[in-house]
Parts: sequence; structure tokens; C-alpha cells
Amino acid sequence: MMFTNKLREENDDIFQMIFHHPFVQGIGIGEISHQSLAHYVKGDFEYLNAFMRIYGIAIAKSKRREDISYFFNRIYFILNDEAHPHHNFCNYLGLKYVDLQGYSLPPTADHYVKHMLYHAQLGTSGELLGVLLPCPWTYFEIGQELMKQYKPTSNHPFYEWITFYASPSSETMTANMRNRLDQLAEKASNEELNKISEAFRKSCQLEFKFWEMAYRCEEWPGK
Repeated sequence: MMFTNKLREENDDIFQMIFHHPFVQGIGIGEISHQSLAHYVKGDFEYLNAFMRIYGIAIAKSKRREDISYFFNRIYFILNDEAHPHHNFCNYLGLKYVDLQGYSLPPTADHYVKHMLYHAQLGTSGELLGVLLPCPWTYFEIGQELMKQYKPTSNHPFYEWITFYASPSSETMTANMRNRLDQLAEKASNEELNKISEAFRKSCQLEFKFWEMAYRCEEWPGK
């Protein structure tokens, strides 16, 4: 069994929790609290900014042009393509995207970013990929699950969001990252594989907590 297949099998419990989370199901149904949806966009905008900076760390660690090109293209994708599903949410809210930018990360998102930064800065290339992979992987499978469960048509309020993440390009992106991690795993020690597995699982757990953060409009205590 390939290493990433093993990771997926070991973390199916978290994937299923994500699929059944009320925010994710709300996307499929087409009804979400405006406050929760705005909170999600605010948090995800800053989270994706941090995600790009972590890809920058990966570029700095890369020794081959092929690797530099790969991570550069991932940054380009977030900057130019992944804003599209945010725009779908903003249109539903009747707000401009710029109006939901520049907010502080809520506690869960802040924890998630620091978790990724820790492994990116102090871990191996395998750890770096392992800690980042759950984000694109869970979103791709969310898109697939919602397409299968709700069969949205073009008049669905979140049709663009769902089809973006369920698309062949999203599948290819996830598969490419998985393949890179599988290649590194073949040469990794058992100790490193355990560290990658731990980083991957915590990222899956924090993906679930991110949806919960948005759904409950999580904020820092105090004023």
C-alpha cells in the first residue's frame, strides 16, 4: 500500500466528520448563516496567505528547479484560482471580497498556521508535504461528496464552489502532491514516517476544527 493511501485509511474517521459537519452540509444544501459564511471567508483569506508563505519556505529548501517550479505553481494557483470559490461566497453574501480581508486569524486558524509553520521550518520535506496535504485533499473530497450527495445544478447558490473543488484540476493537484509525498516516503526512516503521519493527522483534525470555527464564529476571549 502506498504511504498516502495508508494515511487516508488511518484518517477516514476525520474525513467522515468533515463531510458531515453542518457547515459543509450547509454548502451542499445551499443554506448557511451569513455570519458564519463571512467568518469563514475572513479566516480562510488569511489562512491561504500563510499557506503561500509556507510554500515560500518550501522553495527556499528546494535544491532542484523542478521542486521550485512545483511550489511556485502552487502559490500561483492560490493567488489566481483559489480566490474564485471565495468570490462565490461573497456573491451569496452580497459583499465585496475586499470587505472580508485583513482580519486577525481566529484561534483555531492561528493554531493551524503555527502547526504548519513548525513542520515547514523544523521538519523534513516529507513533513512539510504531509502537514500541507490535508487541506487540498479534504477539499477535493468534500467537492466530490457534495456532488454525489446533492447533485447541484447551475442554479445552486454554491455551485461554483462545489464544482471548483470537485473538478479534475483539483483531483490532479491533490494527486501530484500525494505522488511527491509517496516518493519521499519510500526513502524515509520509520521515525520520519511517524512524524509525517502525526503532522498529517493533526492537520486533518484542524481542518475539521476550521469548519467548526467558522460555523460557531469563533473569536478570541475578551474585547
